[in-house]
Amino acid sequence: MSAASNKVAPRRRWRPSPLVAASFAAHAAAAGAVVLRPGLWPWALGGLVADHALLTAAGLWPRSSLLGANWTRLPPPAAGRREVAITIDDGPDPDVTPGLLEILEQRRVRATFFCIGERVAANPELARDIVRRGHAIENHSLRHLYRFPLLGPRAMADEISSAQRIIESAVGAAPRFFRAPAGLRNPFLDPILARLGLQLASWTRRGFDTVTERPGVVLDRLTRRLEPGDILLLHDGNAARMPNGRPVTLEVLPALLDAIAAASLTPVALRGVC
Repeated sequence: MSAASNKVAPRRRWRPSPLVAASFAAHAAAAGAVVLRPGLWPWALGGLVADHALLTAAGLWPRSSLLGANWTRLPPPAAGRREVAITIDDGPDPDVTPGLLEILEQRRVRATFFCIGERVAANPELARDIVRRGHAIENHSLRHLYRFPLLGPRAMADEISSAQRIIESAVGAAPRFFRAPAGLRNPFLDPILARLGLQLASWTRRGFDTVTERPGVVLDRLTRRLEPGDILLLHDGNAARMPNGRPVTLEVLPALLDAIAAASLTPVALRGVC
């Protein structure tokens, strides 16, 4: 599948994960216990509190698959081909994205940009340039709300579907992947993604380049134990600045590409392996 593919992702049938299915069963059991034995309500309530605590913990763990399918690595065939994925979040950013595109073009590397819908709407030509250069734009929600995991199903669906429409309208290609803001989510997300034909993707490792201004530290986090199938996370939007004002991501990317090449790995866009 090419980065510029404009095929609409098919809906998939939603099936609850084992944890979510167990949560449904726990709620049904608690309700039945209270009806049949009202004196058991403290135990039923305690069980539901524990259940909700577990669901919350799963949603606050970005690499968890407990709430639904989640790409934390590329599929085994891609790892077998010694492929890795460079993903770049929170753009497009007019101060950072063009520089990243130049570096990627010089190295003939394809990347995946998880873009914020409102930023695509504000910078449609830059978004189109990303796709023109052979990269993929995927869905990173409409506004990148840090309260995203607190949203109900209707508000969460609006965040995702609105970004989907904006991105497709701007670049002519519908996103096939979704990354939650900061990787945080709740049990409402998976059925929404199934309805929209989107696959959740997180990462294998990240550089924390939004808070770390030292390129060497960011690079070490990304390349330590680098392996085939890794999904690496960088940022164009919200990138930390070095003391000289240069976005740290622009300093890290060439060295990261050198490390990937030295390990005989091939960078690919996520949708290039699906």
